Amino acid sequence: KEPELYRIGGVVGDSHWEIRIILNKFPFAPHHELVINTKDHHTSFADFPVEHVQRLFEVYRHRYNEFSHQGQVYIFHNHGEKAGESIPHSHTQITVIPDKVMLEMPRLEAGLVGVKPLKQADKGLHPYTPLETSHFQIFCPPTSVWSDEVWIAPKKSGRTFGEVTDDELADFADAFSRLIKIFDLRYNKDFPFNFYIHPDGDWYFRMIPRMRTLGGFEVGTNVFVNTQNPQET
Repeated sequence: KEPELYRIGGVVGDSHWEIRIILNKFPFAPHHELVINTKDHHTSFADFPVEHVQRLFEVYRHRYNEFSHQGQVYIFHNHGEKAGESIPHSHTQITVIPDKVMLEMPRLEAGLVGVKPLKQADKGLHPYTPLETSHFQIFCPPTSVWSDEVWIAPKKSGRTFGEVTDDELADFADAFSRLIKIFDLRYNKDFPFNFYIHPDGDWYFRMIPRMRTLGGFEVGTNVFVNTQNPQET
């Protein structure tokens, strides 16, 4: 049986579409769907115009609000084999995890420990000082688990991802598009990475370049050795 199909543009069988959503053929959660980010097999987030990035995150927000009453909505993206990507066509996964399952995810305040607020009088960037946009702070946690990981957090706290506004999404899309292009230049094109959206309470976005492979120490102890100073990132 073909999975239920949602469309943005066009009708079933019509090639004029931008983003599609299908149910995952191999779900690991009660609800598990794929957002097909683009019809173009050879493009990814580093190639998307900022308008398309914004449209995608509007779709993610819509799906979050569609299922948030059913459990914990976890939105994540894998790019590249080293990041766990099994299908090379650009897609994002949305799962609904039952509330009884405890998700061990770092809270926003954990990433902000030691991060200094940006002041107009500051002439240079101090260690762990966030960059700012109109609605967001962009920073590296002082105890980053992964080399070069970057967090983007809204200045307005105490909300879920489903409550983000259109203006904020436009601002976020611009910041994320710039960030992904910077990393694309730094690592050369098509570098592996993950991102996820921490959905509940104080939501945030976490991007993790996957340029290194975990070793026996990390796997055995769950203690991560990070060789990249967050200030350098």
